Amino acid sequence: MLDVAIVILNWNGEKMLRRFLPALVRSISSDNCFVVVADNGSTDGSISYLESEFPQVRTIRFDENSGFTGGYNRALREIDADYYVLLNSDVETPQGWLDALVSFMEENPDAGICQPKILSEVSRDKFEYAGAAGGFIDRYGYPFCRGRILSSVEKDCGQYDSPLECFWATGACLMIRSSLFHHLGGFDESFFAHMEEIDLCWRAKLLGYHVWCVPQSYVFHVGGGTLPANSPRKLYLNYRNNLLMLHKNLPESIRSRRIFIRQCLDGAAAAVYLLTGKWRYFRAVVKAHSDFRKMRASLDESPFDEERNNVGYYPHSIVLKYILSRGRLKFSDIKKLN
Repeated sequence: MLDVAIVILNWNGEKMLRRFLPALVRSISSDNCFVVVADNGSTDGSISYLESEFPQVRTIRFDENSGFTGGYNRALREIDADYYVLLNSDVETPQGWLDALVSFMEENPDAGICQPKILSEVSRDKFEYAGAAGGFIDRYGYPFCRGRILSSVEKDCGQYDSPLECFWATGACLMIRSSLFHHLGGFDESFFAHMEEIDLCWRAKLLGYHVWCVPQSYVFHVGGGTLPANSPRKLYLNYRNNLLMLHKNLPESIRSRRIFIRQCLDGAAAAVYLLTGKWRYFRAVVKAHSDFRKMRASLDESPFDEERNNVGYYPHSIVLKYILSRGRLKFSDIKKLN
């Protein structure tokens, strides 16, 4: 078995570490696997807790919060392992969760990235929003999951228990070959947080690697991260980073047209925010578009002149299909996926 580093990026997450780290440490049954906590400049009691209760867990300390992207990039440069598992601090890991992921990667050398099935820690019979049973994307960059379409999350009845190649794996629990992570240059730090794992997976796919969900492994995720779902900051990052991701990874022949349509759709959403009095949300979308225009000139663009390795890509609008279904659309209803 090759070496596996399970890396938690922590920022003021003492409560989550106390709640979930003990079970994670107990779930590690091999000497080839080890846990690392990379601390992003926490000011709570995270470090004291780790030093007193888990001295066997390696801790990497940073003086400031570099976001999800910068924190992981800095941490993984200091960790020597064959595989990295990027794990949120708010994830519950049952016994055996890691074995299926490692076995799958060792048996499938063309798989560069994989994830387990992500279930809700709060409603344990339901999928969790961030990742569910594998991530997908539509032609305008809207992400969705096997088990979650937009805001509608399904119950887990075993309907998605087969391994499936997808488009992206969730950063809540993502396994990647270390050689691939470094070859890609890690996460794009201009993203700071949100959408960075989709961008990473897309770049891996353009190089010919495959992304999978392996439901024989499952974990429970609290979700929400460091920003609440109704945060204008989170909304801003999602809108801005989605445009950055499209600009970077779409071939030049379709890039401008596809982004223009996406910006029109964003504009319609902004208009709804304005008309319903959600001023901060409206300003977040406007700022996201403004900052995208400033940032795009410095981005590395896809060197390919055609779309490549589009497994997990939906060639239509998932938003339109969801609206036409009156919010009843499930992943199993989607008939045409590349």
